[in-house]
Amino acid sequence: MPVRIAIGLAATVLALAIAGRRFYWISRLVRTAPDAPGRTKNIPGPAVEAEVVEVAGQRKLLKWTVPGLAHLFTMWGFTLLLFTIVEAYGDLFSKTFAWPGFGHSAVLGFIEDFFIVAVLVALCVFAAIRIKNNPHRKQRESRFYGSHTGAAWLTLGFIAGVIITLLLYRAAQTNTGDFPYGWWAFASHVVGQWLRPLGAGVNSDLETVFLILNVAIIMAFLVFLSYSKHMHIFVAPFNVAFSRRPRALGSLDRTPDMDMENIEEDTVFGVGWMEQFTWKQRLDFITCTECGRCQSVCPAWTTGKPLSPKLVIMGLRDNMFASANRILASSNGDGNGGEAKASAEVESLVPTTIEPDVLWSCTTCGSCVEECPVDIEHVDAIVDMRRYEVLMESRFPTEGGLMLRNIENQGDPWGLGAAKRTEWTEALDFEVPVVSGTIPDDVEYLYWVGCAASLDERGRKQAQGTARMLKKAGVSFAILGPKESCTGDPARRFGNEYLWQEQAKANIATLQEVGAKKIVASCPHCFNTIKNEYPSLGGEFEVIHHAELLDHLVRTGRLVPEQRVEQKVTYHDPCYLGRHNRIFDEPRSVLNAIPGVEQIEMRRCRERGFCCGAGGARMWLEERIGTRVNEDRTDEALATGADVVATACPYCMIMLDDAVRAKGRQDEVSVVDLSQMLERSLPPS
Repeated sequence: MPVRIAIGLAATVLALAIAGRRFYWISRLVRTAPDAPGRTKNIPGPAVEAEVVEVAGQRKLLKWTVPGLAHLFTMWGFTLLLFTIVEAYGDLFSKTFAWPGFGHSAVLGFIEDFFIVAVLVALCVFAAIRIKNNPHRKQRESRFYGSHTGAAWLTLGFIAGVIITLLLYRAAQTNTGDFPYGWWAFASHVVGQWLRPLGAGVNSDLETVFLILNVAIIMAFLVFLSYSKHMHIFVAPFNVAFSRRPRALGSLDRTPDMDMENIEEDTVFGVGWMEQFTWKQRLDFITCTECGRCQSVCPAWTTGKPLSPKLVIMGLRDNMFASANRILASSNGDGNGGEAKASAEVESLVPTTIEPDVLWSCTTCGSCVEECPVDIEHVDAIVDMRRYEVLMESRFPTEGGLMLRNIENQGDPWGLGAAKRTEWTEALDFEVPVVSGTIPDDVEYLYWVGCAASLDERGRKQAQGTARMLKKAGVSFAILGPKESCTGDPARRFGNEYLWQEQAKANIATLQEVGAKKIVASCPHCFNTIKNEYPSLGGEFEVIHHAELLDHLVRTGRLVPEQRVEQKVTYHDPCYLGRHNRIFDEPRSVLNAIPGVEQIEMRRCRERGFCCGAGGARMWLEERIGTRVNEDRTDEALATGADVVATACPYCMIMLDDAVRAKGRQDEVSVVDLSQMLERSLPPS
């Protein structure tokens, strides 16, 4: 057997054995986890579309144009250069090997050489990006802070080694007569010209040497990939296929059974140990590329908090690998091993792996999920750990306890009680119907006001403006008044799943009792909860946000903005209206319809809108670390030179108004709801 065949096959068998063992071990870690219901329902339909758009099309990566293009060419380069790997193995056995049928195609030769060059250029781009964003120099400002940068450089070296040896042995082939392609394989022929003076004999030896090196580097790279973060090359397509569609935002993934009749003494709520994460969540941990895109947009991280979504996922991945022996030992091999109870000696994930300040800094805004190119669902993992801390350990920020007690006892986070829920109507010059029995047939919408718009002085302006707009447009509506109670969103995002379900069941019963069919909500958190989360408990209702309804009323001519409002307005996207529910255009359409208004977009807007800092129950928690999130966002709004900051969420109104006042700019800049802005342009009744 020729030496080149022996070396090539030996390297291949050894590498496949090592990598195969590693991949099998990892697959067991995933397969023995608890089930993740509904994760296969998108296959093949939406999953195929996701593979085309997200994996093949690199949609999310291309949002960052330069690195996105570099990654696109590298990904497609390695995909199409699989042809050259087959050719390399064929060349081990026959120097004149070519693909049967199309092995001498000028098109194939051109494509292969084009991507050889494209990948080399992409590597230079990646190197420049990493030098520019050197985490040792930029520290937290770098999205690579905390990533395994050494492994990243080694990966670039491996890729360069594969491409350079490929190009050199092909170049040598052009001088020995073994190359199957003509001049369309331009790069190979150009480099071949540089090697031609060495003579046919030397080129023949170079062909053999670089061919063996190419195969050896490919196999070494395979082993390296199986032990590094670049494993995402193999697992990312699976993670994307099993992700929630159309997006992993809106509703939380899991709605645990909190029925007390089904709860046993050893029942565990949330995630306290790695055993309790589902197989999809464990797949998330393995898939992380450590690119830091999530970290760079996280409102907690960018304002000096310890929470980095990337570092959370990396920490959980490290914990999973460190706990592998225990996990696999407790598994019975049927995919249900994750249900085994962790031993009493095993410390919980918080605080051993995830620091409490990390866990409680999250606003659940979803920026991390939106930005992740491989569809990791950070928010669900964080909330699952919060559930364990709240329900199993009673470890949480003390001020959060008051919020939970207020919801439980008074039906709102402030503890003001149901009797005050109609006080906002007293400032109106018309009567707002309050449902006493069932909703009358002539009432088109049930207006779900929400706690903030009912009870907070600034939030009430939103409810009053919305009510006046509906009245002016001739839209009949009614409210629940004292029957309305907190939807439970703050409790759920805080981790008290039991309280959320109790609130949800009570509200669903109330809505069904009064015969609610069409609901308009002003608060994006209420809107999201009733629309996306109540269905899991049997609450199916038609729900729209008041921004959508106002846009409809303007478009259909039922509200006609006539009076000029000569103001510069910047619109702040509420996270739970925009990113979680994709309502971006409707609020802007309303503002565009107002004569005289000049809209100015903030740098971070729409899908990349920056959080006000109130979500994830952070509205009721002290912000003691770093810069206040609402002040960071307000600085960006003020930098636009706008006279008005408009939004469509009472939480956002309160948070941004607080920050404007803290900066002493309340006399120059006002924070208003979309309904208030529209009202300024309508002629007097």
